[in-house]
Amino acid sequence: MNNNTNNSTAANTPKKVCVAYSGGLDTSCIIPWLRETYGCTVVACVADVGQGQRELDGIGEKATKTGASECIIVDLKETFLREFAFPMAIAGSVYENRYLMGTSIARPIIARAQVEVALATGSDALCHGCTGKGNDQVRFESTYAALAPQLRVISPWRIWDLKSREAMLTYLKARNITTTASAEKIYSRDANIWHISHEGGELEDPWNAPPEDVWMITTSPKDAPDRHEDVAIVFKKGYPVSVNGKELDAVALLTELNAIGARNGVGRIDICENRLVGMKSRGVYETPGGTILMEALRGLEQLVLDRETLHYRERMALEFAKVIYNGTWFSPLREAMWAGFESIAQVMDGEVVVRCYKGHAEAAKRRSPNSLFHHGFATFGEDEVYDHKHSEGFIRLFSLPMRIRALLGLSADAKAANVEAAQLATAHGLGGAATSCCKSTAATVGAAAQTASGTATATTTAPATNGGCCGGKGNCS
Repeated sequence: MNNNTNNSTAANTPKKVCVAYSGGLDTSCIIPWLRETYGCTVVACVADVGQGQRELDGIGEKATKTGASECIIVDLKETFLREFAFPMAIAGSVYENRYLMGTSIARPIIARAQVEVALATGSDALCHGCTGKGNDQVRFESTYAALAPQLRVISPWRIWDLKSREAMLTYLKARNITTTASAEKIYSRDANIWHISHEGGELEDPWNAPPEDVWMITTSPKDAPDRHEDVAIVFKKGYPVSVNGKELDAVALLTELNAIGARNGVGRIDICENRLVGMKSRGVYETPGGTILMEALRGLEQLVLDRETLHYRERMALEFAKVIYNGTWFSPLREAMWAGFESIAQVMDGEVVVRCYKGHAEAAKRRSPNSLFHHGFATFGEDEVYDHKHSEGFIRLFSLPMRIRALLGLSADAKAANVEAAQLATAHGLGGAATSCCKSTAATVGAAAQTASGTATATTTAPATNGGCCGGKGNCS
């Protein structure tokens, strides 16, 4: 299908366009622009992902006043958490070690809802207000491609001549469309129930520390209470089900965690991240409840996952983070990876107490019916499962690759240790020279090697051809 958005010939002109509408200056311009450019009907789709009632009040009326034939508001908060944000937390996926991806994880469900509204209203095109420099254009359009490839895609920022806030305000004024926006917009923000992001303004210079007025929901750690606050979270198969003894649905639960984290200054980060499109951007984020939840899950999995499973989960979480950040949620890879994480989470039942104090959140207590920690196994007392003598054979085999390298004279560290030993003996007048690895083992290594090849018996005393730190020459210090 030809998705060339610049082609507006009669045959390709859309009849009805469904636009992802936020009520901001950009999308307020997009609605009349679509009508003028294509002569089409415009349907506004508003996704409620917990951005707050202030953002939603009057948004339907605002959309119709700018030219939309109708505005459909879809409440996605519960689904957003249960199907997107919580699975991301269970997987432990964090982008570039710090970003909890509040914007990234919201885009797939917003775009999916837009596709569903478009199909339900008979729209033949989709439109978003993402700029041509950011990640979101990729996330939206990848979702469109995965769910409704037959629909045309229109990206005004890649077409129109409105390149500044001033130009957009002038555009609306010329059409007698009122707006509360102003030419001065210090920060660009994106909010949902998981987080709020801040970009632009002073933050565009990485040498500028974020001023305190950037932060919208979290208390400054220095102003947070002087006493820690503990929060107990119960999990079933990795999903949180209660906070401090109260069973709550997903929205109420995260709202409670957000309040606890915010008043204790938890969840602030300031990063320069690598965008999918290739450039770096500076972002300041607040994710109070998500930070607490992530910390609790990591504390629980330490208790219930065996070593190899935990390490595998950690490795795969890095790849899963890229899938989310890059906007390929609706892909076979994401489905396959989530199947693995979901399987791992079957044992993640239990309770974790997270201690919040002046910007920090740390798992302080944890318990689980599936705990692999056993006092008798982990302490130094006698038991029937583990005998101290067992460790000797284990260590011998575990260290065998390093031992072989040293015996064959291939370890620079072993050679250096012998040189240091000789210098130490000389400097301190030590009477006994340390026995070098090759002097003590060359014959043994040579015998073993020849026995393995069938050329000699194990009683041979010839030095190893390449044994020891001196290569089997028998002259190392």
